[in-house]
Amino acid sequence: MRMYDLITKKRNGGVLSPEEIVYMVEGYTKGDIPDYQMSAMMMAIYFQGMTKEETLQLTLSMAHSGDMLDLSGISGVKVDKHSTGGVGDKTSLALTPMVAACGCKVAKMSGRGLGHTGGTIDKLESIPGFHTDIAIDTFEKNVNEIGIAIMGQTKDLAPADKKLYALRDVTATVDQISLIASSIMSKKLACGADAIVLDVKTGSGAFMKQEADAVSLAKEMTEIGNGAGRKTIAVITDMDQPLGYAVGNALEVIEAIQTLKGEGPADFTKLCLTLGSYMLLAGGIAETKGQAEEMLRQTIEDGSALTKLAEFIKAQGGDPAYIYDPSLFQLAKIREEVCAKESGFLQKIVCDEVGICSLLLGGGREKKEDTIDPAVGLVLHKKKGDPVQAGESLATIYANDPEKLLQAKERFLQAITIGAEKPEESPLIKQVIS
Repeated sequence: MRMYDLITKKRNGGVLSPEEIVYMVEGYTKGDIPDYQMSAMMMAIYFQGMTKEETLQLTLSMAHSGDMLDLSGISGVKVDKHSTGGVGDKTSLALTPMVAACGCKVAKMSGRGLGHTGGTIDKLESIPGFHTDIAIDTFEKNVNEIGIAIMGQTKDLAPADKKLYALRDVTATVDQISLIASSIMSKKLACGADAIVLDVKTGSGAFMKQEADAVSLAKEMTEIGNGAGRKTIAVITDMDQPLGYAVGNALEVIEAIQTLKGEGPADFTKLCLTLGSYMLLAGGIAETKGQAEEMLRQTIEDGSALTKLAEFIKAQGGDPAYIYDPSLFQLAKIREEVCAKESGFLQKIVCDEVGICSLLLGGGREKKEDTIDPAVGLVLHKKKGDPVQAGESLATIYANDPEKLLQAKERFLQAITIGAEKPEESPLIKQVIS
């Protein structure tokens, strides 16, 4: 078997066999196939596409290129949740304790943020002492005893994907649906969960700007997951404006805590209830979506979800006092209101620009080695469709650097459109694909 022949075959629109894909992935991971040949293959796939069978085999080959976590030591059905990323997306912080409080086991691998989309681990590390570098046996013990554990992805998890993604990133072959789907799902399959719920974002703050593209990606990922024997459900959700009101690491943790106290934003609470209900259905904890949502609401009303979050934080070295008293968080010293220059309705928020505001303040990374300031960010006071009066505060910016504050303020105002007409309301939950 020769890589040259496989490139020619795919370039001409042929279908690669499972054996050819295994040969290609194994050879590239080991270094036997050079970057220039794999670059040619990625470009051929970019233009010719892949069949469902090819995509599934590529995903499985990448998943098996390194460690495959064996979670058989955890009793019950293990459910994972993955988001394609957005602005203000602190969903895992509130969702996972709600689901765990219902008796569903959540064994989750999470990553750090890069660019304007924050990572779950970065948010959690706003809590002093919290860490995700735990051993697998500790991970399993915590899921068995508490119902939830979150750890960082190990270097030995899907190494083929890490190597391939780095190559795609510099060869303009990132945005191909099959390659995106296989990249995401290879890591999910390697993490060992029995069922996976996917939150696929669409809109100005999402990777998939167009809903049709988000649907295509969701279908690819659910087909891969189900084809690999994992019950997989995808929910297409709106990211045309930030989720909730808080954008920034510690600020988002505080908002998640408020949500578990029943005081959270309506859109964020709804998303947690929707995603959580599908997790409970996938885990066999509930029989209907209505029953699942009622169970999740009960965890907020009786305080069990908040208690579960505190238990989880304590088990991974964090100080649970912060969960019961969010005023302990040390937020940025400089706080400034951004006020509207005219009256009308808030017609549009360019969502990714709001994420970039947080990035400019120090709340995100432009490079992997950048250090995050957990204390900075923004809290919106208005959402799309809200009436606005001239001089009224649109948001509060939390900053530790006056120059960065000015940059973020100017960028935020450019991201906002105020007009005389109230815009049509966009549904938060757009589609469910199973």
